[in-house]
Amino acid sequence: MPENATEVTAAGIARLAGVGRAAVSNWRRRYADFPQPVGGTGTSPSFALAEVEQWLRDQGKLAEVPLRERVWQAVAGHPAGAGRALIHVGCALLLVRDRPTAWLELAAAPDERMAALLPQAMEHVLTARLGPAADGVHRSGAPEPTGVHAAGAQAPGDDHTAGAQEPGGVHTASAPESARVHTPTAQDLLPSVPLLRAAAELAAGIGAGQAFEFLLGRQLDANPRQYTLTPPQLAELMVDLAEPPKDADRAAREQPVRSVLDPAAGTGALLRAVGGPAALYAQEADPALAALTALRLALAAEGPGRAAEGPRRAADGAHRAAPGPTVRTGDTLRADAFPELAADTVLCHPPFNERNWGHDELAYDPRWEYGLPARTESELAWVQHVLARLRDGGTAVLLMPPAAASRRSGRRIRAGLLRRGALRAVIALPAGAAPPYGIPLHLWILCKPEPGVRPAADLLLADTSDLSGPAPDASGGPGRPPGGKAAGGKTPGGGRERFDWPAVRSAVLDAWRDRADVEGVSRVVPVIELLDDDVDLAPARHLPRPASGGGASGLGEVRERLTETLRLTTGLVPPAASPAEPAHRPLTTVGELARAGALFLHSGTAVPGSTAAPVLTEHDVLTGAAPTALPPTGQEAPGGAAADDPVLLEPGDVVVPVLGGGTVARVVDAATAGAALGRNLQLLRPDPAAVDPWFLAGFLRGTANHRQASSYASTAARLDARRLQLPRMPLAEQQRYGERFRELAAFEDALRTAGRLGGQLVQGMYDGLTDGSVTPG
Repeated sequence: MPENATEVTAAGIARLAGVGRAAVSNWRRRYADFPQPVGGTGTSPSFALAEVEQWLRDQGKLAEVPLRERVWQAVAGHPAGAGRALIHVGCALLLVRDRPTAWLELAAAPDERMAALLPQAMEHVLTARLGPAADGVHRSGAPEPTGVHAAGAQAPGDDHTAGAQEPGGVHTASAPESARVHTPTAQDLLPSVPLLRAAAELAAGIGAGQAFEFLLGRQLDANPRQYTLTPPQLAELMVDLAEPPKDADRAAREQPVRSVLDPAAGTGALLRAVGGPAALYAQEADPALAALTALRLALAAEGPGRAAEGPRRAADGAHRAAPGPTVRTGDTLRADAFPELAADTVLCHPPFNERNWGHDELAYDPRWEYGLPARTESELAWVQHVLARLRDGGTAVLLMPPAAASRRSGRRIRAGLLRRGALRAVIALPAGAAPPYGIPLHLWILCKPEPGVRPAADLLLADTSDLSGPAPDASGGPGRPPGGKAAGGKTPGGGRERFDWPAVRSAVLDAWRDRADVEGVSRVVPVIELLDDDVDLAPARHLPRPASGGGASGLGEVRERLTETLRLTTGLVPPAASPAEPAHRPLTTVGELARAGALFLHSGTAVPGSTAAPVLTEHDVLTGAAPTALPPTGQEAPGGAAADDPVLLEPGDVVVPVLGGGTVARVVDAATAGAALGRNLQLLRPDPAAVDPWFLAGFLRGTANHRQASSYASTAARLDARRLQLPRMPLAEQQRYGERFRELAAFEDALRTAGRLGGQLVQGMYDGLTDGSVTPG
């Protein structure tokens, strides 16, 4: 094998071939000619990518590896690590975009010659885009706040100290590290040259910025526990909340560009979402991540050069430049890189629940205008840091844990923020908006008080936690489960897969811009009402949820619908069962029918938002809900496979979930046809001339049948649809059984609807009787 050849793990092989990891393990056991490991460990071996590709082609399991997949595998298998490889790729893509002619000349040279010439060319574009490397020179085109060096990265593994303890016990925070993206040497670049050529080819098709976004996204997805991510939809929402009103008389309008700071930049998602010309400032504690963020922001900027496309003309006719980003490395609270900056806007997704944030050494820090945060209130330290870096009248938006609005240890600071008018809104998001996904996080909107201006006397509280998914089916048909909850007590629509970002975004922006009372959604609360012993700012405490069933006025309609549904349900009750001896029929399996061509099997990979079509999810099948329809978000299917060709449902298809152990099978009707098949679902498409779909679905739901076809090797049972059994019957006999199974399904749907309406009526009566809107007699 050639030295420095690209390696791939079993998970990568599974992604290339479009199969699961278990299939790769089976191939290794069954085929003696399967490529041997060339690296890795005994439990996680790696293989030569070229050998794997050739073997897959010889076996007919692979036609051609997509270019972007080849580039990612080269990044993941880079001998210096994926992080270093991404830095090399980012520098090369800057060169490809900003100096395409120079890149073409370099690419024509042999690998060694190209590696020798690349550092000088990369240094040129890094300087042009991020500023010179000399200490004390600021990379941004905006005014230098402190004279400290600006953008780049310390290599992973280098020592980095956020603060030091001087003799005598006086704490001195170390200066922020120069976050310079160091130009790789020729020796470092030589193993990367094939990767850089492939990355340039990918950029020729989708653009340099998109190529880097794809590769960085893969790296983040491959290491979910290493990074705390801000979803792009949430980042865009936070940017929109921070935008000044169009009719506002702001001092920033007199400035050449708007300045935006993210003091806990992470992967740069918040600054990446900022539109229009802006001076971007970022600080990140992790040196390697700071380098990737600097390259990401530089590649996101338009045009070749530091002031992209030269000066731009704003709406007021003034020319505004778009400077390059300023990214620095260091602990923001202990070693602030921008102590003199007065930004127009601050966006921040701070780390949550930090204990070692500097409570003792920062006790007398001048940023604590509203009080020294308790050791357990790191988030309130970030709030005050953000306010200290805003200009007078500037706006900040922070993503906060819900506990920060309620903990008693922070009540004095919260009271100070309210009295000074610094806190303008607290908005509760649905669970699933951002990690940790099981917690409904909050958005805090702050405005730095202006001298001589009377503080605001109210606070906007908004709660969008009920907008996490599509609204329940009002008709009840194939609707929600009893009480609106799925198995296990989870509310339908919760979680990332059913997150309706457009509805959440619209509700949040309307609440912020209108600042009006909307029942169950938002309320403008006088500050005096909030200044009690707890100063609890949780929106749920001050916003009672809308009464179930639409309030007292809607309970009559709910009761009428429930009565009608119960009447229909009574007519659908199955006739009394006729006992008989268990039948001993000749059996076949789904796998045998598939080999005979009587049906076809497909596995689902689509997730809501990954395709323009609605997606039938596992949740939809389990609860009888309609397919989830969300606008496309560009999200990839799990495992990184692109959902370019989702499996679309047709009438008569039978869909079964492969996880969980429940006996569920759903026959696709005309209303569901056209939706994409979601992940963790198996589709059986019978030939109607050979197999009746309702007959198939009915026998698939048999408890004994389901148990014998499931594996129980882990905590959750997994169904192998090929092992499901069916009796051999003529088509006419199948249809007789199928008609009975269809009647049972209709009865089940009616029960589900009756349970949902009954739950609404009961809770509505409880609400009405307790709040006085309904009398007892």
